[in-house]
Amino acid sequence: MSASLSIAFIGTGVMGRSMAAHLQKAGHTLHVYNRTREKAQALIDAGATWHDTAGGAAAQADVVISMVGFPTDVEATYLGAGGVIERAKSGALLIDMTTSSPVLARRIAAAAAARGLSALDAPVSGGDLGAREARLVIMVGGDAAAFARAKPLFELMGKNIALHGGPGAGQYCKMANQIAVAVGMVAWVEALAYAKKAGLDPTAVHGSISGGAAGSWALTNLAPRALADNFAPGFYVKHIIKDMKIALESAAELKLDLPGLAGAKKLYDQVAARGWEDNGTQALYRLYTSL
Repeated sequence: MSASLSIAFIGTGVMGRSMAAHLQKAGHTLHVYNRTREKAQALIDAGATWHDTAGGAAAQADVVISMVGFPTDVEATYLGAGGVIERAKSGALLIDMTTSSPVLARRIAAAAAARGLSALDAPVSGGDLGAREARLVIMVGGDAAAFARAKPLFELMGKNIALHGGPGAGQYCKMANQIAVAVGMVAWVEALAYAKKAGLDPTAVHGSISGGAAGSWALTNLAPRALADNFAPGFYVKHIIKDMKIALESAAELKLDLPGLAGAKKLYDQVAARGWEDNGTQALYRLYTSL
């Protein structure tokens, strides 16, 4: 790819705005769209061009990157009337970095190819911190030539970048990641809730167990937030529920039973029922300590 590209970035929320900022700082020209303009304002102030629709942004770009919320948003963004696939320039590279459905990723890739476009599904892991520090894990599905075109951009946003196969493969890898994340969240929450119920200081227990065999990224990074009653979102409860639903549906298609994940989803459904769906995923600890 050339040193400077015209990039449409669609979705400038908690993670998207940091990811887009890295591209902007590297000298790329940004065209941005988000449902709420104020969330894109910092990028606009730094020189990005605002568009009123995703398709309008895509029409101006060599590369289109999306980081939206739900598979329904992805489908509308790419396949809807006046959307990205309809309006993107011939030869453009489309990269959906939303955690979405593997089946939808394949539909988008087929529709893109029919219009002379290239498409990658490239979901990420690392949350708000990984996005800010450009240390995201990027899991990619699509053809090797498109991946080679995209890799210099991925390297501005992440550190662990891998092509896992054809269209949909990035989403399958992300589902594997989310299965581990969701079940792992239950593990540290139950450990610290147990310690508290036993009369121990959960912060002291955290200090003892986080560096050993029980250690995990979530125990190191999210448990301290929960223990400090900080439930601000790095990754929303409503989004982990969305991901677990996709993973369970995908597992059913593969004829695989995932009882650990099913149990984690039931717990997070209770968190959402308490009105905490816009909290960070560490809000699961609130459920245990409020029972």
